[in-house]
Amino acid sequence: MHRALVVAAVAAVATVVAAVAALVGGPSLDARGAGGPSLSVHDPVPAAPPAASAPVAPPVTADAMPSEPSPRARVTAELSIPSIGVDELDVVPYEGTTDDRAGTVIQDRGVAASPYGERGGVGPGEIGNYLVTAHRLSAGGPLRALPSVDVGDAVHVTAGDTVYTYKIVETRSTSFRSDRSLAEQRAAVPGEPGEKPTRAMITLSTCATPEDDAAGNFWRDVQGNPEHRIDKVGVLTSQRPA
Repeated sequence: MHRALVVAAVAAVATVVAAVAALVGGPSLDARGAGGPSLSVHDPVPAAPPAASAPVAPPVTADAMPSEPSPRARVTAELSIPSIGVDELDVVPYEGTTDDRAGTVIQDRGVAASPYGERGGVGPGEIGNYLVTAHRLSAGGPLRALPSVDVGDAVHVTAGDTVYTYKIVETRSTSFRSDRSLAEQRAAVPGEPGEKPTRAMITLSTCATPEDDAAGNFWRDVQGNPEHRIDKVGVLTSQRPA
């Protein structure tokens, strides 16, 4: 009788051990420890292996961010046209377009103005159209003799530590009352709107007030500019250290 009770107790213990093993995912064991190493119900349950952690990306710093290209430095240049006695005339850059309000204010100081940006031109020596405008009659008339500049005359622009020399190749006329004419003056290739530039060029521009007045054309824009301007177009032929 006592032996039967002992056998029954052992069987019950084996059942409990098997149930615990199934719950913790361990090997299934019988009373004799079959199926693997024997475990006691008092043994600690093995901890599950830690889950693999995803690699942590390094923090993005300002130094690691791609930077925007710095805009080209815009500095005052100096213009010289030996054939008409212009020597070291300041050319002040500004963002805008030829003979707009900002450009006219600069010209009213007796210096030349050079627009850059989406509606302007390039800088000295750069591929494209370097636009330079100045008064002919007012503010000392720095470009009063520009109409006398001939094809082949030299124009020197000193910017920073470089002197750029252009040779005049053409005379053009611009009408402030014609969008097409203005587009031709301001084009990257003077006279050819939409054409891709392949060389550095310059457009020197001043008013045609005496010529317009003589023809009875007294039209003026909001800046007081007459209808027409006289433009001298040149191409870059050389550059040297200043």
